[in-house]
Amino acid sequence: MANKYNEHKFYKTTAWIKKRKDILKRDNFECQKCKEKGMQTQAQAVHHIVHLRDDRGLALEDSNLISLCNSCHNEEHPEKLKKYLTDIHEERWE
Repeated sequence: MANKYNEHKFYKTTAWIKKRKDILKRDNFECQKCKEKGMQTQAQAVHHIVHLRDDRGLALEDSNLISLCNSCHNEEHPEKLKKYLTDIHEERWE
């Protein structure tokens, strides 16, 4: 649980907020995965290619960050959908 708290705290730092803005500008506010497929989609998220929990040293490295639309970002994090569905299932049957 402490790890998740630290990640949550990181995403509120001034350094992350500035870096996120810089990466979105670098990528012209376009989802880079959609762009590879020949589509143009607005990016709303900045994704860590090597996840923050796996290597905090890469947290603010431009080469480890990519702009994604919410749909593509969700594809990169299937564990979040699994947790969400599990939480709903547990609430429903409690």
